[in-house]
Amino acid sequence: MRILLQRVSRAEVRIRSEDLEARSRVSGRIQSGYLLFVGFTHTDTHAELKWMADKIVGLRLFADNDGKLNHDIMERAGTLLVVSQFTLYAEVNKGKRPSFVDAARPETAIPLYNQFLMLLRQHQIEVQTGEFGAMMDVELVNDGPVTIWLEREAPNAASA
Repeated sequence: MRILLQRVSRAEVRIRSEDLEARSRVSGRIQSGYLLFVGFTHTDTHAELKWMADKIVGLRLFADNDGKLNHDIMERAGTLLVVSQFTLYAEVNKGKRPSFVDAARPETAIPLYNQFLMLLRQHQIEVQTGEFGAMMDVELVNDGPVTIWLEREAPNAASA
């Protein structure tokens, strides 16, 4: 499981319409919080999802009165915007076109995505989302900027 976390002062995701004349619709919108781009691989399990949800909610990425990153998102009443992003598993070492063989296929990734959202919501935090598999436009204002790469592999994934 891979996540690109960005602390934002605001973020919004719009779903593009297949009708080029139609306007896109807002799927998720937050003010202060984290924008999470989330990708899954074939070996991800509940254990990785739970670890990642707990890690994200517990990360101290908001400044205290002394300017030190000592507050987590719950202490700041922040919100989450979670966007599925299979391209986090792009392999670009060979050739010019990325390969996505390590990205979980939709039949695996959609249940993982939904389970991850449920685990985040169990922390009593507001979670907004994009739409899995849709063409989306994401707009954000990175606060800081603070951008963190998080990765969690299943224990046997490296040796498999």
